[in-house]
Amino acid sequence: MTSVDSASLLIEGPWQHRFVTANGARFHVATAGDQDAPLVLLLHGVPQLWWAWRHQLPVLAAAGYRVAAMDLRGTGGSDKPPQGYDVPTLAADVAGVVRSLGAGSAVVVGSGTGGDVAWATAAYHPQVVRALGVLGAPHPLDALAVPRTPPGPAAAAVLAFAQLPSLPERSMVRGDLVDRMLTHWGGVPGLPGREATATYRRAVRVPFAAHSQLELLRWLVRSTPRPDGRRYRAVLRAARPVPVLQVHGLRDGLRPASSAALRSTTAARPYRLELVHAAGHYLTDQAPGLVGELLVDWLTEVDAVSP
Repeated sequence: MTSVDSASLLIEGPWQHRFVTANGARFHVATAGDQDAPLVLLLHGVPQLWWAWRHQLPVLAAAGYRVAAMDLRGTGGSDKPPQGYDVPTLAADVAGVVRSLGAGSAVVVGSGTGGDVAWATAAYHPQVVRALGVLGAPHPLDALAVPRTPPGPAAAAVLAFAQLPSLPERSMVRGDLVDRMLTHWGGVPGLPGREATATYRRAVRVPFAAHSQLELLRWLVRSTPRPDGRRYRAVLRAARPVPVLQVHGLRDGLRPASSAALRSTTAARPYRLELVHAAGHYLTDQAPGLVGELLVDWLTEVDAVSP
């Protein structure tokens, strides 16, 4: 199968494409809105890219925010170095991109594994994060502190398969692993739809993109018993509280909603939880209008309490 040029993923729309340097790498961001307005930085999950936020970019810009959807390290138009796919490094990337965009701080919003990176960015770089939005991403400490509802067998099998060497990369590029992630983790048959599925398939065919995304999934699982995982959790435990919006789909196949609510009570102040009945893990695709409305409404609350 022919590889894909990352330039083809700079899809046109009511946004501008920019490249900025941060943390020793170059990152692609799609930006919209007034350059002098407060910054909202959007982080995609696996197996997505910046385009996962295509519906919300113009909505947030119209609401008066400067908004940037970032390709995380190893994805889309961003650099794809051979290492750095642990969450602390990705959090440093995010903090660097905020500064490279000329902002002292930002509201950081992450979906799926992008939500894991968002939680970490607030913990490792508190001066950069004004508030935190997470979609389909419970607090990482909660998974270890209390028993959680496990994902269904099909969703769990996809996550376990992703831990293998080499085979998952081949399946993402030449097989059906992207489709299985979107179906079994997404939890809503038929969504995110043909166009989105085709775009996400195309994005992982950029050289090294599939490996990069899988390395993040591997780190999230494999670091748990290791020293780097223990250091990561220690930083999360010491994090200062920030305003948090958590949005979770009741049909989420990877992280069931029954155990999604925040239990780490020191992590958020104030805290708002919104459950979306007809959507699953990929909320920006499955409930695009509602996600935009919730973010705008919550950002108004954040602005009201910000100094």
